[in-house]
Amino acid sequence: MQHPVTGSDTDVRPVSARSALVRILIAADSPTMTSREICAATTAVGYPEATVRVAVSRMVAAGDLLRENRAYTLTPALRARRTELAAPPTRPWTGDWEQVVVTATGRPPADRAALRATLLSLRLAELREGVWMRPANLDRAWPAALDDTTFRLHTRPVDDPALLAARLWSLPAWSARGHALLAAIETPDPTARFAAVCAGLDHLTTDPVLPGELQPDDWPVARLRTVTSDYLEWFAALGAESAAP
Repeated sequence: MQHPVTGSDTDVRPVSARSALVRILIAADSPTMTSREICAATTAVGYPEATVRVAVSRMVAAGDLLRENRAYTLTPALRARRTELAAPPTRPWTGDWEQVVVTATGRPPADRAALRATLLSLRLAELREGVWMRPANLDRAWPAALDDTTFRLHTRPVDDPALLAARLWSLPAWSARGHALLAAIETPDPTARFAAVCAGLDHLTTDPVLPGELQPDDWPVARLRTVTSDYLEWFAALGAESAAP
């Protein structure tokens, strides 16, 4: 079962001031910034200072930001999303595949949706209902909580692994979206560029992390990771520069 990429190749949604603040504090070396640092970063990418101050107040009221000594700290739950920005660690691929079979039955819809989200976050794709697969090239621990609902094994199922990868993921659509976002990031408009970078980061969370042997020609993932990472480093430095005497 293929999983299409949602949205058109050039669809880049505007980023709210709240989402911008979360991105800033996730990208920064420290989850704590002063209001001056926050405003310096957000105004540089086109957000009016008054809008940012309202967003900060609302985030404090909602418990997303903790205020102390005129500084604001992102809550641990939101800070944990920093791991989403990093490329998943990999190991050399031997040709084996992970296969995960859902064994639990009769679960309520909410539980099924949660399990599906977890399997997608582990970069698995659904071959058919209840059967998930991916190349066994990720260097990650397997969540023990899944032992009650799934059965996991390694297999080497086919002579043409590239064909299987193409069945599991819509690779042309993913590639086209990645190239479109790379082009959008080149815009001189700072607000549009920020939105395109955020869209690129979201797109990377759906990267199938294929071994090099299975990547299509002109696969954009490495360049997209480099471009978004460089931008985040620049973005995080804006606040630090504003704090310098």
